Amino acid sequence: MSKRNTPQRRHNILALLAEQGEVSVDALARRFDTSEVTIRKDLAALETNGLLLRRYGGAVTMPQELLVEPAQPVSAYKRAIARAAVSLIREHARIIIDSGSTTAAMIPELGRQPGLVVMTNSLNVARAISELEHEPVLLMTGGTWDPHSESFQGQVAEQVLRSYDFDQLFIGADGIDLERGTTTFNELLGLSRVMAEVAREVIVMVESDKVGRKIPNLELPWGRVHTLISDERLCEQAREQIKARGVNLICAAISQE
Repeated sequence: MSKRNTPQRRHNILALLAEQGEVSVDALARRFDTSEVTIRKDLAALETNGLLLRRYGGAVTMPQELLVEPAQPVSAYKRAIARAAVSLIREHARIIIDSGSTTAAMIPELGRQPGLVVMTNSLNVARAISELEHEPVLLMTGGTWDPHSESFQGQVAEQVLRSYDFDQLFIGADGIDLERGTTTFNELLGLSRVMAEVAREVIVMVESDKVGRKIPNLELPWGRVHTLISDERLCEQAREQIKARGVNLICAAISQE
């Protein structure tokens, strides 16, 4: 089996586990003709999705009492936005990926981009990146954990960001105020603004139902936004208002594949 055929290999690992009740890393590496590092990434990804339980040297079937409801699937609109975002990344780019479900939808595509350096303040993003078969160089901001945004915030995180420079920032929003810019329910705005300061291009990723939503906390004014990626449902009036702000607008279409 091709080393690159990750979904099929993981499916086969689960089938083998269902048959045997337990599997070992070394046996799986031999069976699928791949490295033990790759197999450990497979097992980590499958454990994250609640499909098995890792043990030293391998994995076992998930005990019945630990089974949980699977996570909500990523919407087709988020996937379309994520694909459009990844298409903007150049080889060997240095990028920031902020916390959020829309930005996290980019991660499965990143293993195809050679030479990337990715900074994030999100444990979920970092964990997903670490599970890629050909993962980018991963940097974490550190800082103070904020349970509301499920990300690191604060002065330490800001200082770390200012130690680097980046090509692109990929960031979500709770709302898009067509007059002011991106808005958020979170009152911790400092880190988002520093992210925008240290990136040469700021790319906002939002589903169209968030456009026109007015929330009191202004995160990034239009003057700091270079590109906004939404989906094909965005109405023509909103499109014209965003373009009038000098923002490059991309309305991603859902793939028919």
